[in-house]
Amino acid sequence: MMMRTNWRGCQEWANEGVPITTTSNEASKMYDAVLSQYVGWYEDSSLGGIENSINKMVDADQDFVLGHVVKNGIKLSGLSTNMEVNLEFRETINYMLDIAKKQAISDREKKHVSAVALWAEGKLTQACEIWEDILIETPTDMLALKFAHDCYFCLSSHQQMRDSVARVLPFWKTSLPLYGYLLGMHAFGLEETHLYNEAEKQAKKALEINKHDGWATHALSHVYEMTGQHVKGLDFMSSTENDWKVCGLTACHNYWHYGLYHIEQGNFEDAFRLFENEIGKRSLQSKSTMEIVNSVSFLYRIRFEGVPVKEKLYDFYEVFKNHLDDHVLGFNDVHYMMACLGVDDAKSARNFKDSIKEFIRCGKGDTRDAMNTVGLELCEAFTAYENQQFSDAVNIIYPKRYQIVKLGGSNAQRDVFNLFIIHASLKSDDKKHQNLARMLISERDCLKANSPLTSRLKAKLYNTSY
Repeated sequence: MMMRTNWRGCQEWANEGVPITTTSNEASKMYDAVLSQYVGWYEDSSLGGIENSINKMVDADQDFVLGHVVKNGIKLSGLSTNMEVNLEFRETINYMLDIAKKQAISDREKKHVSAVALWAEGKLTQACEIWEDILIETPTDMLALKFAHDCYFCLSSHQQMRDSVARVLPFWKTSLPLYGYLLGMHAFGLEETHLYNEAEKQAKKALEINKHDGWATHALSHVYEMTGQHVKGLDFMSSTENDWKVCGLTACHNYWHYGLYHIEQGNFEDAFRLFENEIGKRSLQSKSTMEIVNSVSFLYRIRFEGVPVKEKLYDFYEVFKNHLDDHVLGFNDVHYMMACLGVDDAKSARNFKDSIKEFIRCGKGDTRDAMNTVGLELCEAFTAYENQQFSDAVNIIYPKRYQIVKLGGSNAQRDVFNLFIIHASLKSDDKKHQNLARMLISERDCLKANSPLTSRLKAKLYNTSY
């Protein structure tokens, strides 16, 4: 079953070797409820959802340090704010640090505090080092594992994401709460490191334990996408839709994967229908930056196929306008630029580029480094493309192509950038770039067999005059 109702009190956490410092059983139980919803990507309606569960947890014990740790970490995992632009959030981080100093908490809890504080400063790599240190001594600390998993995803540290789960799996009894979710997390790490057969097996094991495991569904959808099994992917997503759509925190993204199969097949009418009814609709309802990014990416893929999407982009651009100075994740920033350019707002695009340059000059952390390495140039390449300067676009970004991974996201998500380079090369009047297009399409054909999208790219290639 997805929904748990028997939440763990203080003594139960201690019995499992993961003690927490609070005298409130209610705070302890709500901590379990918050963690379960966060790991399971769902909202428990009986508790009023994850946000209400957080409020109940904090109300039960205002000084519950680990409660503030999970509250702040979940806020950071939303990728929608940082301490530099959100002073209220900075105060919550400072409050967490302050109460941690005043209490006799465990060394493990102190490490959690330090790790979340580093995350808030944009230092995800350093935060992960601390969570991994926690897991060496307490391998069943799901909070450390999940926080590290999310940060590794943001860093595109795929091997670390895979191995972090693999290391602790032998220490988990199958009877422990949340055990099944480990398999879905492991499956995603396996998939992102191209171990597709192993990933499929692990994801299916997770779904046998809990058919409502949205992350395991997500991992399996990645497998089918990356191996070119689009018909199988469509069948899987459609036949299990009622199982995974209840996971409200990842349902929109899973619908995005569902829609990718339609785009791949060239079924743009079906893709648009899914976009209107689920992907775009859910994105605008939640205004989650992750989901808005999904929508912009989805529309751009269709746009590359020659389908006009400018009018549809406006709603998502309006949400992005409130986040242009956040610079939480490089992957997001590039999509913000894509939205500005997609609605022909050259002024916002210029201002955003200036904001990125200022962030590179004065900022710190992993996102700053990624934007300095490749993010700004990718934004400049998109700008050149929209200005019909296709040769310039290729010259700007192709030499940095293998650095794009530093921006974060998954292999499937970053494929929009590969498509961008191919389309820019196809449209360039430089014969060298046209030959490059041929090579990139051939490369894509080798990586993903039987791809109708690749076949359409070949058709465009052979209609190009040399």
